[in-house]
Amino acid sequence: LTVSGGRVLVANRMPTKDGGAVATLRDRTELELLGRELDSTRGLLDALRAQDHEHANRLHTLLGLLELGLHERAAQFVAELTHARRASAEQISERVHDPLLSALLVGKSAIVAERGVALRISPSTLLPARVVDPRDLVTVLGNLIDNALEAVAAHPSPAPSIEVELRAEGTTAVLRVSDTGPGVPPGMREQIFTEGWSTKPPALPSSPEVGPGAHEGSATVSPRGRGIGLALVRRLAERYGGMARVTARAGGGAVFTVVLPEALTGNDTPTHEFTAAGESR
Repeated sequence: LTVSGGRVLVANRMPTKDGGAVATLRDRTELELLGRELDSTRGLLDALRAQDHEHANRLHTLLGLLELGLHERAAQFVAELTHARRASAEQISERVHDPLLSALLVGKSAIVAERGVALRISPSTLLPARVVDPRDLVTVLGNLIDNALEAVAAHPSPAPSIEVELRAEGTTAVLRVSDTGPGVPPGMREQIFTEGWSTKPPALPSSPEVGPGAHEGSATVSPRGRGIGLALVRRLAERYGGMARVTARAGGGAVFTVVLPEALTGNDTPTHEFTAAGESR
């Protein structure tokens, strides 16, 4: 895929018998836009499914308490759940004002919790500005969280966790997701954003998706296009004139940082200039 002037083109080159070649270009911009919208919708649907599953389990517990005649304990259980859910949702919505991004974070919290992983919102998170296209940020953030969850799940640790940080720097949105997984080796920090690469463990021999991948942050090449999430993240970042990179996390793990210039319409926070490495100064 070649991005040119905001358009997504597919270039193909076929050799001819006389030693020449025929090159064709196909515009896939509309298809890419539709794919991004579907990806955003899929992320929100997954979050809603996780919440539905979580609510079903709690409802069963509540029904059991009522059938046992433990009415006071049932009332206490409902109060505890209501307080915890309200506190979590309010914490997110106070820091992230866009409803789509807030909904994604609330839903992802439920998905991550089901896997025994803690999803934390960084204390420095504050995104009060109006987002130009929330679907793009939902796509980026959703893919980063999914990638982090896969890495953490494949690398058991005593306290597995994912931390999300969203910041507004003028009209620039900065998204950072860190995890306690195995990390990404320095020599693979560019390849990981290539379409078809994946941090998932290799499939079983009986699976049609067997690849030469390894653990500890190495990648597998998938014949079915696994690993397109991070490639899509970088492609969106570059479309905004920004960047996407991965670095090592102190204490082990990885930190994915995405900078999206002009993704916001403005806010009350001071504007900072970004270096090529994606750090503010």
